[in-house]
Amino acid sequence: MKQATMEIICIGNELLIGKTLNTNAQWIAKRATTLGATVKRITVVADELKEISTIIKEVLGRKPNFIITTGGLGPTFDDKTLEGIAKALNLKLKVNEEALKMVKEKYEAYVREGRIGKVELTPSRVKMAKLPEKAEPLPNPVGTAPGVKLNIQGTILIALPGVPKEMEAIFEESVVPLLKEQSGGVTFFETSIYVDGVMESSIAPLINQTMSNNPYVYIKSHPRGEERKPHVEIHLSTTAKDSETAKKRLEKVIIELSELIQKAGGKIKFQKPKNKL
Repeated sequence: MKQATMEIICIGNELLIGKTLNTNAQWIAKRATTLGATVKRITVVADELKEISTIIKEVLGRKPNFIITTGGLGPTFDDKTLEGIAKALNLKLKVNEEALKMVKEKYEAYVREGRIGKVELTPSRVKMAKLPEKAEPLPNPVGTAPGVKLNIQGTILIALPGVPKEMEAIFEESVVPLLKEQSGGVTFFETSIYVDGVMESSIAPLINQTMSNNPYVYIKSHPRGEERKPHVEIHLSTTAKDSETAKKRLEKVIIELSELIQKAGGKIKFQKPKNKL
């Protein structure tokens, strides 16, 4: 079963200096995973043209199915994502008429709502409609700046705003259908068991043995207690085309692993397998 691969690029000085928590990366990674994609890397770069263009070229060299960028689509001087993408691809940055229409319609709505007095397409506002050649604007249901989509020799590059609500809205409307199509209906299922009384170091070889016997299930341990009073979460996940297949697969592995852990003196609490669409 072949899964779609993805890399996430988050752009913004505020992320690098620790002013803003990178919740966008976590949200996209989890949402993409539930839809059957495999996130290979998450990278954070500054609002600098060279940094953006360099990372775009680097990621394209690895040929993932999807590249998702967040941040840098707004009207201010430091919003340089689209310029960086254009530079990386040797494309011109020019006003996209469809994108300009989207921006204009947003400001017309703001006038109707009484948020601004009149529609003025200032250079800063027009900037949000300047896209790399061949790019397609994606509607922004929440904010002003459109998202952007480019198909580059089989890799779909999608640029999303950094404002979380805007990013999430465009992702749900325009990205989710693409991921579903690429994954062929495969979804992500997960569950956890909790182990008391056995240290993680004792559980590790038991996990290795179980994963070796069950290559379609990934198992990861997460210590939640301390060495003197061990409490370990064991997270199990798999991708499958239907919940019944996933459930049977995870149940088989849980039984196998639980028997090994109990023989080692551990006590286990269970959680039902689930997917998060």
